[in-house]
Amino acid sequence: MTLPAQRLYIPGIFLYEIMTNILQLLTPKKFTYYLDENCTIRQALEKFDAHRFSVVPLINEQGKYTGTVSEGDILHYIKNRAHFDVHEAEKVLIKDIEHYRPYRALYSSALLVEVFALSLDQSFIPVVDDRDVFIGIIKRKELLSLLSDQFLPLTKEK
Repeated sequence: MTLPAQRLYIPGIFLYEIMTNILQLLTPKKFTYYLDENCTIRQALEKFDAHRFSVVPLINEQGKYTGTVSEGDILHYIKNRAHFDVHEAEKVLIKDIEHYRPYRALYSSALLVEVFALSLDQSFIPVVDDRDVFIGIIKRKELLSLLSDQFLPLTKEK
């Protein structure tokens, strides 16, 4: 089902925004890598290493989005702990370390303009439902593809 087109103003050009529903850009939770906020630093490092991510969403036991953790957050923790070792990494929970660049989540009812605004500072946008339950992410790459699809026809017309 296609929703009615709305006009979105991009400097000097009106684009027709077909995707008024941001869920069309969503990578669902089941296809997204995330961590339980009660996992340990060691578990987080293993997931970062296995999947080559530098930042992932955190969720609690109820499935609610609680923030993000990055490799940088973990490195800052390790740097500030003079006696850090692998055994300590098995005891420290991710939720107990400081997060330096928290990613803001959007509700699934958010406007596409809000997604674009957040994508300037975040490589992905966590999306939650009206109960704050994490349902997936919108990747910056998907937004760039959307813009590319909108602009390429305009450049070919010239």
